[in-house]
This record gives sequence, structure tokens and C-alpha cells, in this order.
Amino acid sequence: MVPMKKFRFSMETVLHYREQLLDSLRIEHAAAIARVREQEAVVQTLQQQFDEVNAEYRDRKQQGMTIADAVGYDLMLRVQEKEIEKANDELRARKRAEESKRKEVIHAKTDKATIEKLKEKKYQLYQKAVQKSEEQFIDEFVSNARVMAGAAIH
Repeated sequence: MVPMKKFRFSMETVLHYREQLLDSLRIEHAAAIARVREQEAVVQTLQQQFDEVNAEYRDRKQQGMTIADAVGYDLMLRVQEKEIEKANDELRARKRAEESKRKEVIHAKTDKATIEKLKEKKYQLYQKAVQKSEEQFIDEFVSNARVMAGAAIH
């Protein structure tokens, strides 16, 4: 029997590269998600601090306070509002970066899947060629055996 060459996918190095790229992008995406969660915690903490100061301000206002204290609280609340807004801006930026990285991961998955499907198709064609080669060998063997059997009779 004539042995077929072992299956070799010509784009194996490309597939390997795509797998490495996908792994790398997944790690980067996980880090981006962690940065979003971290910033969400910052925003939540700032909001809690603002709510506490605002509640304290309302309580003190009901009990009576000096104008200087009221101005101080008002100033403190405005500063905290600006900090919250800056933290929210940063959160939105981190969410955009995370979304962008998520899209890169999806694109890389698609690229890898496309190459894997191509590899599978090539392997199926290889398997068919092997089967055809084996069938051809068997046909030739049977044919040769008949010719030899016929020659042995004569």
C-alpha cells in the first residue's frame, strides 16, 4: 500500500498565532473589567460620602447653624459633586475601553473559528483522499490477485 503523507494544515502557524492573540486579548479584557469594577467602587464610595455629608448638613440646618457653617457645608458638597462627576467621567472612559476590548475579543474569536473551520474542511478532504487511495489500492490488489489466479490456472 502506498502511504499517504501525514495531514498537515498549511495555516497551522496562523491558527497558533490567533490562539495566542485571543488568549492575550482575553487577559486584557479581564483587566479592563477589573478597572471598571474598581472605578465603580470609587464612584460608590464618593456618593456615600456625599450622602453622609448632605444628611449631616440637613440635620444641622434643622437644628440651626451659622451662615459660615452653612457656606462651609455648601462648599464641601460642591467639591464632592465635582469629584463624583470626575469619577463618573473616568468610569465612562473605562467602560468604553472595556467595550472596545470586548469587541476585539469577539473579532479574534471569529477569526480563530474561521481558521479552525478551514482546518476541519481540509482535514475532511484529506480523509476522503486517504479513503480513495485505500480503495484504489484494494481494487488494484484484487485485480492483480485475479490476474495472478487466472495465470496460475493456465
